[in-house]
Formats: sequence, structure tokens, C-alpha cells
Amino acid sequence: MAESRYVHEYPGAPEGGGEIISVAEGSPFDDAGFTPGCRILSVDGNSLRDVLDWRWYADGEEITVAYVDTDGEVGEVDLFRDEGEDWGIEFDGAVFDKIKTCRNACVFCFMRQLPEDARASLVLRDDDWRLSFLQGNFVTLTNLTEDDFEEIVERHISPLRLSLHCISPEVRRKMIGKHAPHGIEMLERLLDAGIEFDAQIVLTPGYNDGLELQKTLTWAYMHPGILNIGIVPLGYTKHQCSFEKSYNDVDAALDVIDTVEPMQKHALAERGFPWVYLADEFYCNAYPDSLLEHLPPTEHYGNFEMFEDGIGIVRTSVDEWESCAEQLEHLAEVLEEEDARVYYIFGEAQRPCMARLMEEAPTKGRLVPLVVKNNHFGGNVDVTGLLCGFDVAMAIRGISAHDYVVLPKIMFNSNGYTLDDMTVDDIRDTSGVPVTVVSCSVPEYLAEIEELVVGY
Repeated sequence: MAESRYVHEYPGAPEGGGEIISVAEGSPFDDAGFTPGCRILSVDGNSLRDVLDWRWYADGEEITVAYVDTDGEVGEVDLFRDEGEDWGIEFDGAVFDKIKTCRNACVFCFMRQLPEDARASLVLRDDDWRLSFLQGNFVTLTNLTEDDFEEIVERHISPLRLSLHCISPEVRRKMIGKHAPHGIEMLERLLDAGIEFDAQIVLTPGYNDGLELQKTLTWAYMHPGILNIGIVPLGYTKHQCSFEKSYNDVDAALDVIDTVEPMQKHALAERGFPWVYLADEFYCNAYPDSLLEHLPPTEHYGNFEMFEDGIGIVRTSVDEWESCAEQLEHLAEVLEEEDARVYYIFGEAQRPCMARLMEEAPTKGRLVPLVVKNNHFGGNVDVTGLLCGFDVAMAIRGISAHDYVVLPKIMFNSNGYTLDDMTVDDIRDTSGVPVTVVSCSVPEYLAEIEELVVGY
């Protein structure tokens, strides 16, 4: 460690601050001797609660850092960097203090619909505006304090991602709970202060659809600080008893499309982009036999800002597939030469899209879509990213050892676990079939499949 202003050891090192998980070689922190495991307590005397504090206080080219090193020694050191140079550290998580949790009673809450044995991280109901900015989580603002408000405005932390859902007070209280009015009050104050929002509506039958949806969209459109709105359908599992339907049948999905299209056309004419976007499920459910003919064009989605919310994923997959015509022809030849068959795992939501494309491709019969039903969650949960290991293992049992099974990496978290805590090895051992994880990008997984079957 570089020479510090003071260094001493406490019987118990002070708590708080952020733990470093990586240090870039040649960076100011590397030169000062910091290593993963060291904890940064403060910058220029300001304690750190989260990455936002770090970015705010460490914005200059000279800082004084208080730290706890890996031996438990506490010190303070002056650090310097060149203009434009990064400090060179990454922290273990975005929030160093306690995550702000949700105090709502949302009728559609997915976390409350999970199996009793779901791991703790899946049932943590966060509602933390800091994670909204740093990680893209949606927040209701119902637990926002005056201190939070002042910090957001002072630092102009924008845009945030907003769970809007509905606007009528009585509907909001019914859907979200008794704290719903506070969320709208804070939203309007933040909008007046120049903070912008990307908003989301979880559309729930009988609550916020129909006329209430029209009312909500009209209200939001009158606030330019609401940059766009994504509408996603209610997702429900078999581990609850409040819902038996969403927008999975043709008529229900078409009704939503018909409700939203006039606002999209108005926004397109006035602002140059549709402004309100529907999740892919609405189109998949409305046009199960002709999705590719009714899917909005690529330009409809702009820069695909809401891709992670299931908006534009199907269009992206179709565009990538169509751009890979030569690659598909080549892969078809390779699979034929190697006498290989490859099963690519999908959730049921992909049946109208990728399953159809694969059935019409030159690789037909060799690159085979294997659509898996989500029995673990049940209900209307059918997207590939929520598939669980045991369901996949049961679906691939009996596949010949001569064939290949590939799993999209979206099924696994950063630690390599599915939502039912199974690894690739667990799926292999349970099914008795070797499996390989591949990319979700069409050109990438086509190349990976070729490499797999050829063996180089």
C-alpha cells in the first residue's frame, strides 16, 4: 500500500463502504497497492453508501481515500489521476448499505408467486431508486424520502425506470396498495425538477387495461419527462390463486394491440417514434400462426431501449436469422457431412417465431427446435429465460447420445445456475444427456454449433 497519512488496526475494523473486487493494472489504485478485498470507507471525508456516492465524490483528479485493507488495517491515502483516466476499481455490488425494499402490495407481484423453496435472492423485493439508475430496475417511488428526492435532483440522476401501471387513484390503491399516492406525488415533483423516466406498465386483466390504460397513457403523454412506456402482460405462476388468465388468447391480445396502436400512431406523427411499446408476448399471442407477417418492423423499436423487458427480442432474433442466410446454408452442409442433429432449447413463447424459422431453414431436420413447457412455475410463464433445469432435463431424456443438445445462456445466472438452482452438470446428470451452453445471438450460436459438431 502506498504511504498513508495514518495506518492502524482496530480490534474490529469499521463497517460500511464498498469492497473492491478488481483493480486494473497500472491504475492509480493499483499503483497505490490496493488489491481485491480492500474496502473503501470514504472519499474526502464523505462516507460511501453506494456506487453513486463513489462516482459523485471521486469525480475529480485528486482524492483522499479512507480504507480498510485485507489485513484489517485502516488507513488514509491521497490518490491522483490524469485527466480522463479511470481510477481503476470495481466494487462488489452497486449498493454498500442496505437495499431499499418494497413496501407495496402489488396484486401482480411475481416474487410473491414463487415456490416456497426459491432461493432468497429471487424473493427479495427491492424498490431502490439507486438500482433503478445503476442496474435498470423499475421502482414505484412509494418509499422515496425527502433526502432521496433532494439527492436525485441535486445530482440530476436521470433517467430513472418507473413502475407506473395506472394513474387513477382508486385503481392505483387497488393494484399497488395504500402508499400508491406517495409514488405519484414524488413522480410529479421529480418531473417538475427535470428528472426523466422510462416507464413500465404491468397490464393486469380487469385492473388497468381498457379505459384505464387509455387514461394512463394520455396522462403520461402529457408529461414529456416520461420518455417512453413499455407494456408487459401479467405473468402468473401455479403457486398463487389470484389469477387464471392474462393476455394469452388471441382476442385478449388483439384488444390490447388495438387499444395501444392509436397512441403509437399519434406519437409517431408528433414525436417521430411510437413512444409506447408492447412486449413481444402480445404479438406472439395475437398471431400464433402468422407472427412473422404481423411483427412490427425493426424501425418501430428505435434503439431497442426496452430489449431487456421483452420488447423487441423477437424482432431482433428474426432480423439476425434473416441476415445469416449464407451461414445457415453452410451449417446445413456441415451438419449433413457430420450426420449431426442439434436440438436448441426454447421456451413455449418462441414457438411462433424461432421454431417456425428453424422448420423453414435449410438446416431443417438437423437444427431442431425443442420447445420446453415450464412446469416448475406453471401458469402462463413460457419465456426461454425463465426455463428451469429440471424441466429441460425431463424434456431431453431419451435423446440419442449421438445427437447434441444446446441450451441458451439466458437460462443461467452469472454463477451458472438456473432458476431452480441447477447447473449444466446437474442437467446432464439428471437427463443422462450431454448438454452445451451457447449464445442467444443467432450468428454466434450458429458458429458455436458448427464448432461443437466439427470438434475444433
